[in-house]
Amino acid sequence: MSAFQHAGCFEVAAPFFAIRPELPGDVAAREALLDAAMGPGRTRKSSEALRRGRLPALGLSLVAIAADGALAGTVRLWEIAAGTRDGAPVAALLLGPLAVDPRWHGAGIGGALMRHAVAEAARLGHGAILLVGDPEYYGRFGFSAAATGGLAMPGPFEQRRLLGLELQPGALAAVAGLVTATGRCEGDPAMLDSAA
Repeated sequence: MSAFQHAGCFEVAAPFFAIRPELPGDVAAREALLDAAMGPGRTRKSSEALRRGRLPALGLSLVAIAADGALAGTVRLWEIAAGTRDGAPVAALLLGPLAVDPRWHGAGIGGALMRHAVAEAARLGHGAILLVGDPEYYGRFGFSAAATGGLAMPGPFEQRRLLGLELQPGALAAVAGLVTATGRCEGDPAMLDSAA
């Protein structure tokens, strides 16, 4: 007999996990997780066009590691221009993809990764974050379409799903135009040592 009257309830409890920076050894597990969570069409999204051939923003590739050492979730942020304001590009970040191993959906890993990513982006001095996603999910983290109506993604997207979060007041004020990639390119020898 168990010391706990209802020991069976621990079998469905959320796994213990830790959030840490992504390491080079996480790449294969991350790609497998993204395939499992998002399916084969994940590379055809408009957001992927901004990420292709680029490195994530420094310090903003995060993973959740389960107690058994398995990669349970991932999120990355990428440097972009959120259109322009008064003719000048507006520096921002693009969040995505955020994915959690399907075995651990509902365990709070996605929310923890979001909160950690937003806090880290703010700590590093970034002004705003954009993402393409469900307003019903991302609204609880402060994201909305209030400041993104003048922006467009490179390729098909739903305007209501282009969301923004200002980390600094006014960072997305009066932005308009196409969201473009501005981050470090893959294979740049000067950047390889610092890539996540």
